[in-house]
Amino acid sequence: MTICFRFAHRALPWLGSLLALLAVPALAAPAVFKDDMAQRTQACTTCHGAQGRAGPDGYYPRIAGKPADYLFAQLLHFRDGRRTYAPMAHLLEPLNDGYLRDMARHFAALSVPYAAPVPVPVSADALKRGQQLAQHGDPARQLPACTQCHGAALTGVLPATPGLLGLPRDYLNAQLGAWRNGLRRANAPDCMADIARRLSESDVSAVSGWLALQPLPARLWPGLAAGLRPPRCACSCG
Repeated sequence: MTICFRFAHRALPWLGSLLALLAVPALAAPAVFKDDMAQRTQACTTCHGAQGRAGPDGYYPRIAGKPADYLFAQLLHFRDGRRTYAPMAHLLEPLNDGYLRDMARHFAALSVPYAAPVPVPVSADALKRGQQLAQHGDPARQLPACTQCHGAALTGVLPATPGLLGLPRDYLNAQLGAWRNGLRRANAPDCMADIARRLSESDVSAVSGWLALQPLPARLWPGLAAGLRPPRCACSCG
């Protein structure tokens, strides 16, 4: 009995270790890999947020729910040099048109909640000017209203015009600046570049501030019918 007791006493630590080792595979099962577009586009969500909801720093826009044709056009622009951002160009360089369209369709089909607008410091006069430009434009300066291309509710227009609500002010400022400075281009005629160059710096700040502060409607999907467009406008902008 004494010998048996001593053997069992010495074996207990060893048996405990063995049982722990046997339990490891069950606790550390390998992650399931799904070869689908959600898995393949995880590099996109590193910057654009989970499911393309938008990045946290105000410069990476939401891509979920935007028109597929718009997203496809922007992927082409980044890959082919009409939009300038080296990390995007590097990621997209090896991808063909068909794959880029599949990526665009994937993000366009996602319907995820928007975050509430973040308060931004904008004066009452700037808000009034921003609203004027967004909803009515400025005919004296040949500036069409944002609603003429982006829809009466500014939620976008199919097939290729994105919405302007739910975008951070920093992103809006950066894109208007890129249009003005030639860092962002579209196929001719490049109407958005023409419009951006007619905006003063104070106009850019006013319209971006007003847009960024607008409450988000319950339905943010792009509309089915386009409104009036500026003459000869053919770009996929926004």
